[in-house]
Amino acid sequence: MTRLTVAQIETVAGILAEASVREIMPRFRRLSAESVRMKTGPLDLVTDADEAAEQWITQALLRQFPSALVVGEEAAAKTPSLLNALADTDLAFVVDPIDGTSNFAAGLTLFGCMAAVLSRGEIMATIIHDPVSRDTAFAFRGEGAWISFPDGTRQDLRVAVSVPVAAMTGAASWRFMAEPLRSSVCQGMAQVAQSFDFRCAAHEYRMLAGGHCHFLLFNRLMPWDHAPGVLLHQEAGGYSAQFDGRPYSPLRHEGGLLCTPDAESWHRLAQALLGQG
Repeated sequence: MTRLTVAQIETVAGILAEASVREIMPRFRRLSAESVRMKTGPLDLVTDADEAAEQWITQALLRQFPSALVVGEEAAAKTPSLLNALADTDLAFVVDPIDGTSNFAAGLTLFGCMAAVLSRGEIMATIIHDPVSRDTAFAFRGEGAWISFPDGTRQDLRVAVSVPVAAMTGAASWRFMAEPLRSSVCQGMAQVAQSFDFRCAAHEYRMLAGGHCHFLLFNRLMPWDHAPGVLLHQEAGGYSAQFDGRPYSPLRHEGGLLCTPDAESWHRLAQALLGQG
């Protein structure tokens, strides 16, 4: 199983940051109507910035790691078979050039640039870069999670302490759920203290890992959306599992995901939102 060094992961973070400067931020709030397109529907957008940033990141990663597999969101949309190689590849990068594309297209600052390093389907490290504030969240398998700021300082990440369901705050992305699960989750949300949906997993996972909310719930599980955030949350001390209780795997794209501070919180919230213990 391949494990990159800290210096190599920082190189990957530098690639995301440079792509943000070169390809993402110059297009922010400057997109024409023709630069924004639907993929599967009105809730699933792609822009010229997504495509240009992914191409730049992919080329830069392959220059540094010539034998690696790079699976970008937009490339996989055109060639879904790319996902099949993740299970057997020693070194793979899963890339989301702009997570929160709907926000980016609307001129809102809640978007991020994410990558996960995988080895034979296992998440080894993650990077979640904020192109607006220019800070970067890191996680290394077994070594913790933190944010590095532009001035060189670093802040360790730690999840919130466990609280009763009635005191929990968090995000539930139910818009891609089918019935009856959709109605169950929406009704169950009345039991928590507060809910939100930033339309951006990058910032939601950073909030969760930093202890600023208690839970995240997702239904659609494409690896570029969740492989970076799940490891960040786990290395910050959190607990996550798919709706059936299995550990998350970037090789599975269905089955829902619930992230909480600990296993006890997971079971209590699963009962409230999913009707299961």
